[in-house]
Amino acid sequence: MAGTGPDMQDIDTTRPHPARVYDWFLGGKDNYPVDEELGRRIAAIDGGAPKAARANRAFMRRTTRALAAETGISQFLDIGTGIPTEPNLHQVAQSVNPGARVVYVDNDPIVLAHASALLRGTPEGVTEYVQADARDPHAILGQAARVLDLDRPVALSLVALLHFVADEDGARDLVATLVDALAPGSALVLSTMTADFEPENVRQGIAAYAAGGVTLVARSHAEVGTFFEGLDLLEPGIVPVADWRPDGPPADGPISLYGAVARKP
Repeated sequence: MAGTGPDMQDIDTTRPHPARVYDWFLGGKDNYPVDEELGRRIAAIDGGAPKAARANRAFMRRTTRALAAETGISQFLDIGTGIPTEPNLHQVAQSVNPGARVVYVDNDPIVLAHASALLRGTPEGVTEYVQADARDPHAILGQAARVLDLDRPVALSLVALLHFVADEDGARDLVATLVDALAPGSALVLSTMTADFEPENVRQGIAAYAAGGVTLVARSHAEVGTFFEGLDLLEPGIVPVADWRPDGPPADGPISLYGAVARKP
């Protein structure tokens, strides 16, 4: 685990933070009034926002389980981890393969404050937390390599992360740098926001986040597809997250998040 824990004064409670707003959507307790205020404002605009957060979390669980069970991948790099919400990725992976190795990455001090919850894995496996900025892929890879063998396949998880990184800020270069560093047979798991289904609700949600100082980007199906260039998409391809190999009842209404999994040849 990086460091010994943040000084609580490093946590800015005057501005909303995406990880804490997401925690509020999921019914968590690790958020502040400013996060709840923004969450309520967004939910008033788009009543499906909390539902999308839950669907995204379920997408993470299904994709992790599928990769651990069907591909034999036993190493996972989760960037943009967010505040721990059980079951966490390592719990899913290690329930299939107790020896799975998992590295979590986030840059929010409040996530670091709760990172001990991410380190309670199986005795056979390894879980580690790295505090780093998603926009610094080389630093992430350098620290992850202390735990993961990058010469063997790794599942790279970028779940609900890239809509916080604009194209002009290098979103595609970020993904390409990470994928290029991974061994053949590795996998990319990605989910990101779209305005393809509810354009006006998403537009208003983006404006609400912007008023709180948070940048959000919505991408079309074709734009999401560019993140997977050179990779082999697993069935069913790029679909709303609730439609990726669902294991429960269909979603009640549209989910404005695309998700997909692809393997590196």
